[in-house]
Amino acid sequence: MTSHLMNTYGRLPFALSHGRGCRVWDTEGREYLDGLGGIAVNTLGHGHPKLVPALQEQVARLIHCSNYYAAPMQEALAARLCEMSGLDAVFFCSTGLEANEGALKIARKFGHDKGIARPEIIVYDKAFHGRSIATLSATGNPKVQKGFEPLVEGFVRLPLNDLDAVRAAVQGNPNIVAIFLETIQGEGGINPTRWEVLRGLRQICDEHDLLLMLDEVQCGIGRTGKWFAHQWAGIVPDVMPLAKGLGSGVPIGAIVAGPRAKDVLQPGNHGTTFGGNPLAMRAGIETLRIMEEDGLLANAAAMGERIRAGLTEGWRGLAGIREIRGQGLMIGIELDRPCNELLLKAANAGLLLSITADSVIRLLPPLILSAAEADELVAILVPLVRDFLAVQPA
Repeated sequence: MTSHLMNTYGRLPFALSHGRGCRVWDTEGREYLDGLGGIAVNTLGHGHPKLVPALQEQVARLIHCSNYYAAPMQEALAARLCEMSGLDAVFFCSTGLEANEGALKIARKFGHDKGIARPEIIVYDKAFHGRSIATLSATGNPKVQKGFEPLVEGFVRLPLNDLDAVRAAVQGNPNIVAIFLETIQGEGGINPTRWEVLRGLRQICDEHDLLLMLDEVQCGIGRTGKWFAHQWAGIVPDVMPLAKGLGSGVPIGAIVAGPRAKDVLQPGNHGTTFGGNPLAMRAGIETLRIMEEDGLLANAAAMGERIRAGLTEGWRGLAGIREIRGQGLMIGIELDRPCNELLLKAANAGLLLSITADSVIRLLPPLILSAAEADELVAILVPLVRDFLAVQPA
């Protein structure tokens, strides 16, 4: 059959039909354990009994209205995000790319407001911030950038977890206005920024009046066992882009800002048609409420620990496993060889997951994952990887 879709995705040869909890079924009736959660989006799994009626009620009431008008649900969700983060103000958009793009605009205008004509932003190797021209320029992956040059200027790229490199860059370049990084790199292979490095970056930004901008699009909203991954380090950023898990599947993005950044954008500087629409706002409000009611932060921490312990034990002494890393239900398993073929092998075994950075198995299951489902995930994945390493040369 001829497809009329642009050829932008290498898809697996099946289509999902419906889901319930942490399970999904394809159009042929085959069942899968969802270890991917729509890439960290389906926080509450599928068909959640508290979320579905709220969204149905909202669809019947009001799906969209323009930002010309007062927006009570925007105010309510913004207040909740500020309470959770210790920050002060929120701009709503629809995607993580938009949230990151808005953060870059805040950084540039912050610089211009200080009289810096050509502001520059520190970014990192292996980072991924989106696929617009500006965010792919900030991204640290040549494959994502190839064919879209010339890239946007104004980025200084450094290795992750190297505070000396940051200090040297800042000392030698008065145009630097911000440091922009994922608290835990997602697409780059589940690479955490060390907590002491985050504390060091916070100190450098305070000393030099820079914006610390932490991309929590993939690692935020409870995925690591705290509301935001940087909270493990005990710091507060100046700007925090969010998206993915905040709406449990309804598209939503947000830029949360603290005192140094909250007043940078003024009327006419930034906007969006769909951002802050009533359906997305209701999804965000209900997601956070249900997460709190059902103790999902503690569950994410406990189930992540259970999975890591099970995998560590199951692969003890097995050559080919480089590292199991991550926090909570954001887990990366790095192998010593490319493993993209595991995507289909896992699906055939009844488990959805993803492969990123060529050799990293990525697990991002819904935060409602049960202990029995965590054990089932381990029971599927352990022999799958063991067999793969036995027959696939490094």
